[in-house]
Amino acid sequence: MPSTLNVAKFGGTSVANYLTIQNCADIVIKNENTKVVVVSAAAGVTNYLVLLANTALTSEQIAEVIEKIRIIELAILNELKKPSDVEDKLFALLDELEEYARHEEINFRDDLKDALLSMGERMSSLLVAAIIREKGCHAINFDVRKVLRTDDRYTQATPELETIGKLAQQLLLPELDKAIVVTQGFVGADANGKTTTLGRGGSDFTAALLAEALNASTCEIWTDVIGVYTTDPRITDKAKPLPELSFEEAAEMATFGAKVLHPATMEPALRRDIKVFVGSSKEPEKGGTWIRRNCEHEPPFRAITRRKDQVLVTVKTPKMMYAQGFLARVFEIIAKQDLSVDLITTSEIAVSFTLDNPPNSISEKMNKDTLKALSEICEVKVEHDFDAVTVVGNNMHSAAGVSSKIFAAVSNFNLRMICFGANVHNLSFVVQDKDSEEVVKVLHAALFE
Repeated sequence: MPSTLNVAKFGGTSVANYLTIQNCADIVIKNENTKVVVVSAAAGVTNYLVLLANTALTSEQIAEVIEKIRIIELAILNELKKPSDVEDKLFALLDELEEYARHEEINFRDDLKDALLSMGERMSSLLVAAIIREKGCHAINFDVRKVLRTDDRYTQATPELETIGKLAQQLLLPELDKAIVVTQGFVGADANGKTTTLGRGGSDFTAALLAEALNASTCEIWTDVIGVYTTDPRITDKAKPLPELSFEEAAEMATFGAKVLHPATMEPALRRDIKVFVGSSKEPEKGGTWIRRNCEHEPPFRAITRRKDQVLVTVKTPKMMYAQGFLARVFEIIAKQDLSVDLITTSEIAVSFTLDNPPNSISEKMNKDTLKALSEICEVKVEHDFDAVTVVGNNMHSAAGVSSKIFAAVSNFNLRMICFGANVHNLSFVVQDKDSEEVVKVLHAALFE
């Protein structure tokens, strides 16, 4: 396979209905190097599936939610020129979805949740392949579970890179000579063939993993915004799209809250030096952001991100003074729960750090168990209602006047915690969630306008 291969991923809003999928098909067909298409579930479907998986519902309520999903999928099916080609398969998937949704243990078993959560992507790929075929290109619907091997940590599975590489070369690569392959994002399978998922937003990650496994030269992420912006355009209309980003900048932005990118996407791209493009499937002619190893221009300030729902934890013990191994014990407890610490500061007898805490999420549940375990070895203080705001750029440690410009802009706000990144690409602070939007606005005005 030539190194010109492109993998294109389309998000939920891009595959929301027949018209938006036609846009996607046009983008795919226009680029002769696009041989692999990774799709999310149609907009709205994943939210309904999450509701079915995690909420105790009556039989009638389950029927209502399933009907909402059916309406979305059948609206696309009914616009096909030849719906009979795929309707049996779509109805079989809807039946399978209902079977999982009505399983008596669905709210208590993560393996069943993953099987249910995968259904949105599986229906999407079937319909997207059909629409590409309508436009005169041969396209097949390929089950990603054949190649995307993961461990069995359901709902947050970890990909097994070596096995994915082998299976992709063996089973996926031969298909690319004959057809455009449309497959599912977010979904994988463990060694026993049981369905797993990569966590919310995992479709970008899937695209990057397949690009890596197939030695692709580029990976396109098509969404509903024209590339990556200087900050979230919903916070300020002064936000501007960025023509380019380095892998390091993009990784920092994704980690600290830029929703356009999944944090793990950069890892496979960086390992194989795969250029990543982010653009809008609604307006492909407007271009987008290219993410590559080295940029022509590396300014001190590139973007501002906001990561919401942070919980600030302070662990304190007089024994910490001169004590060896205390921090190791603290982080061992956190690691056991598979939580990741974003920001951390230390003093002589205390350590403060932030954890993600989205309401009703797995991490919220894990946080409770973690805090209980920590309180057995030290005094624990937990503070809620914080957001993390991060300025991403280059050489922020060494360039004169960089940090003073940032601090001057936010001098009227209470900064609860300040963290210079361990690399030269970020400076973060934790602020009250009620202030975070205003903090982003004043920083954007000072640094970019």
